[in-house]
Parts: sequence; C-alpha cells; structure tokens
Amino acid sequence: MVGFLIFLVIGLFAALLFLNVYFRVKVLKKYKYLVNNRVEFKTTDIFNKEKMETEVYPKYPKHKHEIAEFVRHIKYSVNVAILLILLITIFGGILMYTR
Repeated sequence: MVGFLIFLVIGLFAALLFLNVYFRVKVLKKYKYLVNNRVEFKTTDIFNKEKMETEVYPKYPKHKHEIAEFVRHIKYSVNVAILLILLITIFGGILMYTR
C-alpha cells in the first residue's frame, strides 16, 4: 500500500510538471499573440465572464477568439493545478500517517 501511494505521489508530481509545460506552450503562445496585437485587459477580467463579454470582447472584436482561447487555457491550467496539488497533499498526508 505504501509503495502504491509513493508511486501515486510521484505520478502526480510528474503530472504537475506536464501541466507546467502545457501552460508554457499553450498559454504563452496566445499571450505572445495578444501582446503583439496590443490587446490589454486586467487579470481579474479573466475570471469574470460578464466583464469579458461587456468590456473586453467589444473593445477587441477581431481578437475575440484568441482572447477566449487564452482565458480558457488559463482557467483549465489553474483548475488542474489546484486538483493536482490537492491530491498530492492528501496522498502525502496519508503516506505520512501510514509509515
């Protein structure tokens, strides 16, 4: 059981590393595109769909698809990272108390 938990925690760390690579590749490509086209919005707008619809998309209608993709990738990366860190913490705690 302990060996399985250790293997699971190592696998979750590897998944977190993969998430970092995913973040760098997908998100930074979109970010570079947005910066090159001078698309600007606040970080808090990313998590506020209503504000994106009313303020950001009308301001940059030509770049709506790229903005939406950027926001989707950011949200996905954050959600997966939270889940992986939570799982690593839980399984690490179980390992700590079973040894």
